[in-house]
Amino acid sequence: MSRLRELLGNDPPEMDAVASHLDNLEAAERVVEIRTLGRAHLARLFEAAEGYRPITLNDIVSGERDAMQEVVHHGKNSLPVFNHFAKAFVRPATGDRGELWGYNRAGGFVETVVGPGYFVAYPADVPREVLVDYLRVPPQRPEHWPEILPNSARLSRVVYYGTQDIVRGVSKHVTVGRAMKAGKPMPAWFVLCREDES
Repeated sequence: MSRLRELLGNDPPEMDAVASHLDNLEAAERVVEIRTLGRAHLARLFEAAEGYRPITLNDIVSGERDAMQEVVHHGKNSLPVFNHFAKAFVRPATGDRGELWGYNRAGGFVETVVGPGYFVAYPADVPREVLVDYLRVPPQRPEHWPEILPNSARLSRVVYYGTQDIVRGVSKHVTVGRAMKAGKPMPAWFVLCREDES
């Protein structure tokens, strides 16, 4: 059993210990560790992270990054299949600097059949959290990103359409989120680990 899973077995989880453990791992180890988490671990981590670590857009993409320079967050979700993915984010080249643009990088098959799942991220109404909003799509993308499609297209209609994610801070690199539809929480959680930006 991974150390992270062990820490999340405490009732309640000690978030300082969770954050310290993740912060002390090498980048590749951190991704491996978060991807050991199952559905129950993800749900428990999301609840335990409420109000723990403030998260801003700068935690997702540093303000020192150039516009349209991507930052990748490797992830694991609570689906039974296709549960390894990444969210790629950029700061806009134009327009509102109080938001980020991004999409879900899930591999060629999923992106072709389902769609890229584009979104706009911005501070949530709840302080210390970020909202990933699939109700909006960016007007532009980096050249190497897939074509921007509305989330009503393809099978995105049943995966991303009408969905928003609440994202909470866990450690310097790691965040945890839960999907909502029509403002109601769904039984769908995920964890993200930001690539080092050095």
